[in-house]
Amino acid sequence: MRRINTRAFHRATRSTSREINRQIVLNLVREHQPVSRADLARRMNVARGMAGSLVRELLVEGSLVEGAVSDVPRGRKPVMLYVRTQDRLAVAIDVRFSRTYVMLTDFAGTQVALETFDTLFCPTDLVEELTRRVNRLVETYAALGSVEGVGVVVPGMVDRDGRVLYAPQLGWRQVDIRDALAAGTGLPVHIENASTACAIAQMWLVRRAGDSAADFVYVNISDGVGVGVVVNGQLVRGHGHTAGEFGHIPIDPRGPRCVCGSVGCWETFTSNIATLTRYLGREPSAAESRQLLHEQELTIVELIARARGGDERALESLLETGRYMGVGLAMIVNALNPARIIVGGEITAAWDLIQQELADVVAARALTPAAAETHITPEQTSDHPRLRGATALVAAPLFAAPQVA
Repeated sequence: MRRINTRAFHRATRSTSREINRQIVLNLVREHQPVSRADLARRMNVARGMAGSLVRELLVEGSLVEGAVSDVPRGRKPVMLYVRTQDRLAVAIDVRFSRTYVMLTDFAGTQVALETFDTLFCPTDLVEELTRRVNRLVETYAALGSVEGVGVVVPGMVDRDGRVLYAPQLGWRQVDIRDALAAGTGLPVHIENASTACAIAQMWLVRRAGDSAADFVYVNISDGVGVGVVVNGQLVRGHGHTAGEFGHIPIDPRGPRCVCGSVGCWETFTSNIATLTRYLGREPSAAESRQLLHEQELTIVELIARARGGDERALESLLETGRYMGVGLAMIVNALNPARIIVGGEITAAWDLIQQELADVVAARALTPAAAETHITPEQTSDHPRLRGATALVAAPLFAAPQVA
């Protein structure tokens, strides 16, 4: 049960129930498209006239479109409905330590164009480069539709105003790139923690076969490790919007020093950088690890290929990462008891190699038999889950329910 906050609430009006019903229709179409008006009425348990009226409003405002006529054995052939996505575009930006990715995409997350460049750590320089690339993409693909916003994901904590509070991977504290990027592009800009954005994408852009997205944890493992938590269909953000930093919880007080300044964080054992450093037989500081990897030009994708090609040291490096992943995932299982944990990042390409190691550790550390059986699955929906998350920052508000109380 949810307590009404009497100091911060949205009062219900005469139109509130209709707004909610419109969003129900929109989400039913999203989950079941193509779908007919009659099917919507059955799913909502309302008269066809009411469902038809709501559909007409959504067609007029451009949220839905009509598609092909369905072939039925008898009676009037229904016109099928779809969420309008193809000519509604967004620019998705993924800022990482290693590289920055810029993708033009439609509202369904379908890639139109993708660019990448070495990350510029000076915020001013980064904004200038991003502005140039975004404006060029908007101009080049103007014929495909209107770009309705820019979504930016970063490996760090972001407050409710879009300011990056702390991003250890980038060396940023109290950095605001949103306003400058919005001014340079003339577009609304949304900025979010990468793992939180990936969780938003799981709620709004991933079609599920009867699998509820109400309670789950999204774990992103890349240059760093981040976690997005969803409980009862809502993101857990914490008092200062910084919840979910499981990657910076120490799991070994004698472990390596982390970029956050602490020692033995889960990230220092599990990130791509940790896996690659382990393979190279080095245990330097976080800064030295990054310099080493730039010199070696070795990627986690290449390491996985080496493991599959018979490189025993590469395989053992991945297996050890799997074991450390299990340690942190067991911590999440015991602390949050989610219905499902979804793991994203390049390491999922080696899922068949590490899954058993990971599962054995979780089973050994889970506090109850039921917790030990928590579903842990790799992200299957996208080659670029963080960019999908950035897209969701622009597209997801279309489907969200009106806030009341």
